[in-house]
Amino acid sequence: MKGTAAELDHLLSPQAVRERSRRLYDLALEGKGHFRIHPEKLTEVAAFVLEVTRENYPDLTIPFHSRFGHFRAGGVDRLRTVIESAGVSDPEERARILIELGIVSVLLDAGAGMAWKYRDPFTDGRIFSKSEGLAIASLDLFRKGRFHSEGRIGADAGGLKRFSAKDLEHGFQVSSDNPLLGVEGRVALLNRLGEIFEGSRPGVLLDEWLKEANAGTLPAERILKSVLLRLGPIWPGRIELNGVNLGDCWEHPALGTPGTPSALIPFHKLSQWMSYSLMEPLMELGVRIQDLDSMTGLPEYRNGGLLLDSGLIELTDERDREREHAPGSELILEWRALTVTLLDRIGEEVRKALGKTREELPLVRVLEGGTWHAGRRLASRLRSDGGPPLKLQSDGTVF
Repeated sequence: MKGTAAELDHLLSPQAVRERSRRLYDLALEGKGHFRIHPEKLTEVAAFVLEVTRENYPDLTIPFHSRFGHFRAGGVDRLRTVIESAGVSDPEERARILIELGIVSVLLDAGAGMAWKYRDPFTDGRIFSKSEGLAIASLDLFRKGRFHSEGRIGADAGGLKRFSAKDLEHGFQVSSDNPLLGVEGRVALLNRLGEIFEGSRPGVLLDEWLKEANAGTLPAERILKSVLLRLGPIWPGRIELNGVNLGDCWEHPALGTPGTPSALIPFHKLSQWMSYSLMEPLMELGVRIQDLDSMTGLPEYRNGGLLLDSGLIELTDERDREREHAPGSELILEWRALTVTLLDRIGEEVRKALGKTREELPLVRVLEGGTWHAGRRLASRLRSDGGPPLKLQSDGTVF
């Protein structure tokens, strides 16, 4: 697809995620599309999110919704153990390693499916599933040096390129009785990540960001733009504009003429979550993240499930609940767009109730507090497997 440099720059921005999501939201308000919105339920849903937030973080000291939180599942600080056992003392090298861990672990995170479980070697063999299980499994592979050509902690081009499906299945305890969705897709992402950093390592992103930091400050959007441009080529078979892979970006005919940039809606879910995660090592080095709330909420099935399970939105055709939906289907794109817009609204309601500013309680903390856990809680109440309210096709690269 061809477009102007300005169109490309816009589609790689969180502003485009919000603007185009809002357009599909407005269409839903007009009664068009696959969902109806019930704005009168917004206050009730925000109150539930606040209730869950207070239970999770009674003192309201809420961390970022990032990958690193999952490494502490069950109250065990596995990451500290791994870093200390590796004997990494230099702060910048520690940050490079954490950036590599964040990138690799996020790329391995897309939905595991409802059947997969992981027996945690860091504890007494406790069983974890879903995001926590994927995080712990990736951390164990990381500490064993499976992503590094020399078999040590970290990740480099050689280790990532040689990583195989067998490596993933062995490390993630996959079997016929313990299936994991999207094995080949996950491995392909890591292999292509290795190709991008040929002769180097993903941790060099730290050095680039430290050079760009102005008086120790770096805009949040700059981190996202780096992730999108540097890692964009890893995404499979997606839309390209002027030769640039747009990643988690899709076409919806209600937005514009098909085949043109005007019809595209970006979400950049994994890239935004990765960016939120990679901010943590930077902040540990004293870098201040500017304009954090320019980033959006994450349009994935926990946040989207909160909206659907709470009745804030509903399907216009209930038969769609039983159908399987591809990531690029109009229904899924609309679901994700409504999620982006309504997460902003929920964030506003939660801040209002707590008397907090956007700086004091940015959206990334509302998500963690928050909407993600509230979505999971409703799912566990309504469905025995705690899965999403819609049936999703997964290739291991989106959800």
